[in-house]
Amino acid sequence: MANEVSFDISSTVDLQEVDNAVQQVTKEIQQRFDFKGSACRVTRDEQGLLLYADDAYKLKAVVELLESKLVRRKVSLKALTYEVPEPAAKGTVRQRATLQQGIPADKAKEITKVIRTLGLKVATQIQDDQIRVSAKSKDDLQAVIQALRSRDFGIDLQFGNYR
Repeated sequence: MANEVSFDISSTVDLQEVDNAVQQVTKEIQQRFDFKGSACRVTRDEQGLLLYADDAYKLKAVVELLESKLVRRKVSLKALTYEVPEPAAKGTVRQRATLQQGIPADKAKEITKVIRTLGLKVATQIQDDQIRVSAKSKDDLQAVIQALRSRDFGIDLQFGNYR
């Protein structure tokens, strides 16, 4: 076990970058002519983001603006899950965007299943919201990383703690 190498697969979002993107969106909403006098805003809470707008068209514009700011700050859009817009007070609409932190259990099982089908001599362990992959050969770990990067699991995967 002393000569075994490993890495962790995780899916996290840098919340500071999300906060910065929300501040940029707020600033741009205040400055843009098409948002003058509107109740459009974006806030962040523990679960994710709340988007408010006067109507569905402005909500769509706020979503596009938010996504452009997140992409510039290198936050993956796969980390956002949008809920259905719902009516709010005074004829406005509201939409929640949940931020994905960690790998859900069903996705973790799917990822470990894909790793097992590769036929490499690696061991996987699901640890809360991340997966640890270990092997005796660094080449096997590199092959696992390449195989996982080539597939789309619907979430943003980061590979870290490589030792």
